[in-house]
Amino acid sequence: MKEAVFKSFDDAGQLAEKLADKVATLLQEAIDSRGKASLVVSGGSTPVQLFKLLNRKNIDWSDVYITLADERWVDVDSDASNEALVKAHLLQNKAASAKFTGLKNMFSTAAEGVQMANDRLQHFPDRFDVVILGMGNDGHTCSWFPCAEKAELEHALTTSDDIAAVTPTSAPHERITFTQSRILSSRQIFLHLVGESKLTVYRQALENNDIYTMPIRAVLSQHKTPVDVYWSA
Repeated sequence: MKEAVFKSFDDAGQLAEKLADKVATLLQEAIDSRGKASLVVSGGSTPVQLFKLLNRKNIDWSDVYITLADERWVDVDSDASNEALVKAHLLQNKAASAKFTGLKNMFSTAAEGVQMANDRLQHFPDRFDVVILGMGNDGHTCSWFPCAEKAELEHALTTSDDIAAVTPTSAPHERITFTQSRILSSRQIFLHLVGESKLTVYRQALENNDIYTMPIRAVLSQHKTPVDVYWSA
């Protein structure tokens, strides 16, 4: 397997600074060349420091469209909501003028909400300019969980649709997620990892191409889209 570009940093703070600089540069270049830029981010505690640095960058934020790689099917003001996290830490300061579209909507289940989520994203550019992904210790990324029902996971990894619903069995809440085909149509993917345990999982992911046991391999084993891995202890 051809490995992604791997970059290691002394600490999480240095990583966040370098990644914020790189993402801001790519977004502004997209605006300059195509009139607007799109950014897909992930939830969890890892990107909070990155968000706080990114929201102070001097770019044309009003031309940046932001959405989430995936979302838990919870109220948008819930502590478990990725949308709440992004609003609290990324859509602040200079980035407050960015155009954000969440994935959660009025429907009671993620499966029922897929079509509306898809419809609300029709104004986004056809290709995402920058996607920032995380990775779980089980090798999941987005909401491509290896513990999910096989048909659901297979659909998320093989469909040409943009959005899919997934219900993990080892993590709480139904999920809505971008599919492999939509993520891999992006111009640039970053994998943001912090901690020795994540480095161990990453190395395990490079050992073979079985995307169903470790779905992060769907990103790492492909040759279509550039992937840069940013890691710190």
